[in-house]
Amino acid sequence: MRIGQQPGGHGFAGGPGFGADDTGEPTQAAPTTSAPRRAFALFLAYVALTKPRVIELLLVTTIPAMLLADRGNVDPWLILTTLFGGMLAAASANTLNMVVDADIDKVMKRTEKRPLARGAMPVSHALIFGLVLGVFSFFWLWATTNLLSGVLAVVTICFYIFVYTLVLKRRTSQNVVWGGAAGCMPVMIGWSAVTGTIGWQALVMFLVIFLWTPPHTWALMLRYKEDYQAANVPMLPAVASETKVTKHIVLYAWATVAATLALAPGSGIVYAAVAVASGVWFLVVAHRLYAGVRAGTPVKPLKLFILSNEYLALVFCGLAVDSVLGWQTLAQIFS
Repeated sequence: MRIGQQPGGHGFAGGPGFGADDTGEPTQAAPTTSAPRRAFALFLAYVALTKPRVIELLLVTTIPAMLLADRGNVDPWLILTTLFGGMLAAASANTLNMVVDADIDKVMKRTEKRPLARGAMPVSHALIFGLVLGVFSFFWLWATTNLLSGVLAVVTICFYIFVYTLVLKRRTSQNVVWGGAAGCMPVMIGWSAVTGTIGWQALVMFLVIFLWTPPHTWALMLRYKEDYQAANVPMLPAVASETKVTKHIVLYAWATVAATLALAPGSGIVYAAVAVASGVWFLVVAHRLYAGVRAGTPVKPLKLFILSNEYLALVFCGLAVDSVLGWQTLAQIFS
């Protein structure tokens, strides 16, 4: 029995469907959903193409970078325009990524409900949508901030699609390591929007996110490694033992914490305290995951994945608060 059919003498009991009216003439089924509902569902599908949750995390790092670039001062309009431009650039990159990965998204359980995987819209429409977002982000950032920020946005999109998605992702287990550079660019864009240049602090923030990305991503992939194996995508957890993966997670976790401390001289005591405390927390959880895998006990890699999001948010929120306060930097204190 199909949905919408009900038992009755003729197989259909008065409900809409193919049948016959009282005159014996065939009747056409009424649409199962109204036009406004279909339009809204399509709108949500286009929003899903942009991966809003990923964009949120990227924007969390942009604001602190801008505040650090102009310690003690806050320019709400510049922050809002930069965030909007960065959001458009990230949405473009994520959409174009889904266009390229539409084939493997269909065979992975974690991604099988993505818009293109379930045929929510033609691939060509998604491609045009992603390109329009990218072009708009460039001209928006150029008009509201400066040319450097617009160029960095375009470089980010191109790197994510042409280097990571088309070249690295399906060819090497180190794809996430090098491809993660695209996710580091929002801090560069934020810094350049304020200063028109790229300072050493921006490079250190870039390094923090670059080193943080592998342990963050591998923790998630440990949970879904069968998906990547089925799609023949050589993510490290899909081709290496859990012991090797978690060992790499620990090494990158240590490198990440070290990078956050390298930023301390250019910030104040508030940031330094947050970086140390949250860094210890991050390292403890990473080591527990590694120890559990070595001991052969059940582990929950998703716990580290969630924690890593919270860790990065804490570090950059601490940086934002420290920058707004505008107290002396550690370099000034100890000089």
